[in-house]
Order: sequence, then structure tokens, then C-alpha cells
Amino acid sequence: MAFTDYFDDIQHVGIPTTDLDRAEKFWTSIGFEKTGDFKEGGPVKFFKYGHLVIETWLSDEGTGKPGSINHISMNTSDADAAFVAAKEQGLDLIDSEVQYLPFWDNGIKFFNVRTPDGVTLEFCEIVKG
Repeated sequence: MAFTDYFDDIQHVGIPTTDLDRAEKFWTSIGFEKTGDFKEGGPVKFFKYGHLVIETWLSDEGTGKPGSINHISMNTSDADAAFVAAKEQGLDLIDSEVQYLPFWDNGIKFFNVRTPDGVTLEFCEIVKG
């Protein structure tokens, strides 16, 4: 299968913050619903409005500067197979293997590639039961 067969849509946009409570107050004040709050592997919070999901976590890197989006994540059906296909296609892989974090019910599997302009593009699978 082609690499493009393993993802179907944007999953979330990752934006770092220096204050999670302030970030939560902002996102919820403009109508976003908090859909995730993780201590393990974090702290990380997720907010959703319509189709848009924002992931935010504590970080000083790039925070407070215009354009301080850390990554864009694509929804991936099979992170392991997509990783192999991305490698075969010769994409600029940031990770040497598929990563795991204990988010949601069964965790997430993901890997990152670097675009030609240096943007981190994540391919993320929310693991099903």
C-alpha cells in the first residue's frame, strides 16, 4: 500500500503553553470543549471545537511567539505500517521507530517526519481496544 493509504484527515494541532490552566481558560472561553486531560505522559490537555482539536502541554520552547505551533498531526489508521511506508518513500523521519504514549483508553502510537520547511508532521494512531 502507498503511504497515503494510512492517513485520512488532520487529527490535531499541537501548541505548547507555559501555563496549562491559562490555556484551558482561553480555549474553553472561546467555545472549545476539554476532551482530554492526561498526567501520565504529560501533563497534556486536548480541546475540541467542531472538527478542530488542539493539544497543549507545558513547554518553554517557542511559546509566546507568533507561529509557535509545535506540530500538525494526521489521523493514522496503522502507525506501524505507515512508518514502514514513510521510510520506504524516503521521508525525512525524525523518529527512528514508532513512539507510544498512554493517552486515551488504549494509548497512541505515532511518529514524526520533517517537511522540507522544517515543520514537524506527526502521524498518530489512537489505539483501539
